Amino acid sequence: MARTVKEHEHTAKRNEILNAAQLLIFSKGYERMTIKDILAHLKISSGAFYHYFDSKQAVLEGFIERIQEETEKPLLPILNDPHLSAIEKLLGFFGTLDSLRTAHKAKVIQLLRVWYTDENAIVRQKVDEAVREQRAPLLEEIVRQGVQEGVFSTPYPAQAGEVILSLLQGMGNTHAKLLLSLDQEVVTKNYEQRCIEEITSTYAAYMSAIERVLGSPPNSLQRPDAVEAVKMWVTAQQASPPD
Repeated sequence: MARTVKEHEHTAKRNEILNAAQLLIFSKGYERMTIKDILAHLKISSGAFYHYFDSKQAVLEGFIERIQEETEKPLLPILNDPHLSAIEKLLGFFGTLDSLRTAHKAKVIQLLRVWYTDENAIVRQKVDEAVREQRAPLLEEIVRQGVQEGVFSTPYPAQAGEVILSLLQGMGNTHAKLLLSLDQEVVTKNYEQRCIEEITSTYAAYMSAIERVLGSPPNSLQRPDAVEAVKMWVTAQQASPPD
């Protein structure tokens, strides 16, 4: 029992440090964040910090591992459901990630403003690489199921997951930049409408590319409410102005 309590305490203290690092990454950027900042934020000694992490790089690795764990949990029930077809699993995969973002719209908007600064270029690249490494095998499983079912015809199921994730990350980067362009001091209704149209068409183009990679039926992965979803995000962005 004592060992279990100690492990729990160790995990709790480690998470406190990661929580502080996350706040600092989001507020000032990974490049500018220092170990001294973490110590000051938590009011702990350097010895207490080094008991859990041996460097700033180790904190980054722990931060990324935690993101991987948190995002994988809601995806596993979909992947392991024997009653879902491959297309249903893929749509569920995309839908779950969308739902997680939508549930925290205001926080996501604020995060984007920090995430795409130069100060977070390294952590952004590391997170993207970790996400591809984590999710590619999950998507490969779905793709192989789809090939067996005859709904996907890709000759490269082992590589399809990584290709899909690269496309999704490219789409996400483009969407974020377009959404953040609305942070300009003066945004006309005409510009806002053009932004909505461009985000929507970017989504359609990337999903069409994923369908081609998989050899799936045309429009099988497109969401019918794409325009309304984009409008929702634009409204959320306008309701959450930059500090």
